[in-house]
Amino acid sequence: MRVVFCTCPTAQSKVLARTLVEERLVACVNIVPGLTSVYRWEGAVCEDGEDLLVMKTRASLMEKLTPRIIELHPYDVPEVIALPLAEGEGNPAYLDWLLQQTS
Repeated sequence: MRVVFCTCPTAQSKVLARTLVEERLVACVNIVPGLTSVYRWEGAVCEDGEDLLVMKTRASLMEKLTPRIIELHPYDVPEVIALPLAEGEGNPAYLDWLLQQTS
């Protein structure tokens, strides 16, 4: 299983989250509003307000999830970072639910 992080403009975060859940690529998306990102892009230091999307999914779905986020996302190079969940770590009932919600 994976926890996937992606930043997104506030105007698009709910649409992206709902689409990924509806398509069963993720079980759940937590939208954390009010994030400020400072980064270098095309030689300039930029600062933008964004939402952080925290998604939970199966490891086997990363091959479909990553390109789908890239396709739906408004940025040229969207952040998609996945961290593994160790086997057996976490609430077993929640982890079972996560598996049931993704395909």
